Amino acid sequence: MTQIIQHRNAVEDRWQVLALNEGETPDSVALPPGDVIFPLSVWKTRKAEIADRGQALAVWLDSADDPAEIAADLGVLSLIAVNFPKFADGRGYSTARLLRSRYGWHGELRAIGDVLHDQLFYMKRCGFDSFALKEGKNLEHALANAFDTWSESYQAAVDQKLPLFRRRDA
Repeated sequence: MTQIIQHRNAVEDRWQVLALNEGETPDSVALPPGDVIFPLSVWKTRKAEIADRGQALAVWLDSADDPAEIAADLGVLSLIAVNFPKFADGRGYSTARLLRSRYGWHGELRAIGDVLHDQLFYMKRCGFDSFALKEGKNLEHALANAFDTWSESYQAAVDQKLPLFRRRDA
């Protein structure tokens, strides 16, 4: 079983990410057993069938997916994953911020895809609380170095509601 970072700890990942292979469609892809993180297209097409499986429910959003598309389903989901298709694609940060701030998501929010340790500090600030590092990256190194890069942040964010100048006044 692979490990992920969850709440700044290394834990075994019980979830598997379902990705559509070439030639597969949301209608035709086989639904694997167990706890599965479904792509938004599969979730939208086969929501009732997925819910009837009796498993915990999870969806992953690609960088171009609008989080508003799952806003009505937040009450039944256990996990939302946001895919970072490449290091330079920062749209997932906005998706996380919207899920936490606009839509009030309080459940597990996971970063998947091209996730590197240098991004974790910023991802946490946007609301991510679990991270599936890119294959081949060192989990222990990330835990030791990523989250305490800076001791203070000036701006308000999901993880710190007040900017530094307001905290100093308090």
